[in-house]
Amino acid sequence: MPFRAPDYYAIEELLTDEERQVRDTTRRFVDEEFMPRIVESYRAGTFPNELIPRIAELGLFGPTLPEEYGCAGVSSVAYGLICQELERGDSGLRSFASVQSSLVMYPIWAFGSDEHKKSWLPRLAKGEAIGCFGLTEPDFGSNPSGMRTTARRADGGFVLDGVKRWITNGNLADVAVVWARLEDQIHGFLVETDRPGFTAEEMHGKLSLRASVTSELFLENVWIPAENHLPGSGRMKAPLSCLSNARYGISWGALGAAMSCYDTALEYAKGRVMFSRPIAGYQLVQRKLVEMITEITKGQLLALRLGRLKDAGKVRPEQISMAKMNNVSKALAIAREARDILGGNGIMDEYPIMRHMVNLETVNTYEGTEDVHRLIIGKDITGFDAFGA
Repeated sequence: MPFRAPDYYAIEELLTDEERQVRDTTRRFVDEEFMPRIVESYRAGTFPNELIPRIAELGLFGPTLPEEYGCAGVSSVAYGLICQELERGDSGLRSFASVQSSLVMYPIWAFGSDEHKKSWLPRLAKGEAIGCFGLTEPDFGSNPSGMRTTARRADGGFVLDGVKRWITNGNLADVAVVWARLEDQIHGFLVETDRPGFTAEEMHGKLSLRASVTSELFLENVWIPAENHLPGSGRMKAPLSCLSNARYGISWGALGAAMSCYDTALEYAKGRVMFSRPIAGYQLVQRKLVEMITEITKGQLLALRLGRLKDAGKVRPEQISMAKMNNVSKALAIAREARDILGGNGIMDEYPIMRHMVNLETVNTYEGTEDVHRLIIGKDITGFDAFGA
């Protein structure tokens, strides 16, 4: 039976026909092609690379970018629904597509030259090239102003030196969007991963996001031609705008994980008999389920309104921070409650709950921790900057 997302406030009526079609297409892909693979991929700690051509064929890479570059040109809400369905499958799947779309294709489109766009975007849209986003460093995550990776002018181009860490898709990438300090400003560069001095090492031992490739990038005297510089970069706002796009997708994606946990717990509770009756008939279990559906509904409304603001060109980064902070935090709480309803069965990987729970621990940390987003919103509403206070 196809998955039906909880829709307590008839949000379905607020979507366009195209948005519903995009969501349903993604949903079928997740149910029919991804879900049969995810348990083994998670156990093995690998990403199902064989699905990359199919993901591209469905138009899930850079879907909001213009059709002239081979992209789907759909609304931000449609993109959010894509993220919702992908993360309902697994956070690793959504992360893979999110990096390709929001952190690689978007900066090329927003800050790249016409030649960059013509050369890279069609290949990335078709999945013929995979990209990664090199911003985070071993000593600097949510504070990119402390970046140590440097770029210097040399021989008609630039030489890059530095280390990037926690880089999704790093070992799969053909091109890295690397951010480096050049003359006291942060600039973006396109670095082909086969250049001498560039090394990507996969990080092992993860207990979360196991069905995702996470890497460390090492750049040692990596020379790139001058035309590999993203001409529209050169200010901190550039990488931060990329992060805002990624955070937007996460705010929807977390809802997908929460929906999966809720649906699993609800169906389990209706069938699990304890003391001669289904546990769904007990007050404490009903309370948990009610809290889950309430938080999912609130998150849906928050994400939908955010998407409409984004499509209207009115969204602010602080509003994205609120949705990312709230929806991921609530999704994590829902996963924990759902695990409790399943009891001991909740830790078994035949059910998706524990996998979602440990994935969400990472999602709650990356693209700005929950506390960092609190401080962003706090500064916005009070006018006082509490960072470093």
